[in-house]
Amino acid sequence: MSATYSKTRTLVEAALMIALASVLSKVEFPLAWTHGGSVTLLSMLPIILMSLRNGPKWGLGTAFIFSLIQFVMGINNLAYCQTLTAQIGCVLLDYLLAFTALGLACLPARALKTSAAGVAVGTVMVCLLRFLCSFFSGYIVWKDYDYALEWLNNFSWAAWFTSNLGEDALCWFYSFAYNFSYMLPETILTVVGALLLYKAAPRIFRKAD
Repeated sequence: MSATYSKTRTLVEAALMIALASVLSKVEFPLAWTHGGSVTLLSMLPIILMSLRNGPKWGLGTAFIFSLIQFVMGINNLAYCQTLTAQIGCVLLDYLLAFTALGLACLPARALKTSAAGVAVGTVMVCLLRFLCSFFSGYIVWKDYDYALEWLNNFSWAAWFTSNLGEDALCWFYSFAYNFSYMLPETILTVVGALLLYKAAPRIFRKAD
């Protein structure tokens, strides 16, 4: 196989994965998070698969393009940012860094020889990285004590926190709880989907010769 043909085929593969991930990102479970976030139908899996098959260079490149598409699809969120600094933070943490991180799934997976365990660890790692980006964004960009207090007071288990935490601590806790509430099911679905796909067709997790 020539180098030109191999590169062309990988480019086509990347385009298909980006298109599939973008379509799946619009298929959301009927749960609403008023300040962003959703549980989708395995929208991260095509990008993770691209990374697992082709390594960090192609994985990060594909994930970065996907992050730009996600930004364009959610660009209206910038209207809620009150300063230029907040807008920059939103673009970086909620989109570019959060989704580009998916391209790193291959690193732990390849260390574990792209086994089922490697696929699971790689998927969990990049989901954790995306969560951390959203977690920091929730405080740095979207910090709102009044809303955080209102949201947490909807849950009986949060009563102790709302009465005993200071403003900053409560906002940090709110960002953790809010982003965890959708990233946990999103992560579980993605890991289960990746493992089922690996069990059904393990060869597709390895680049074709």
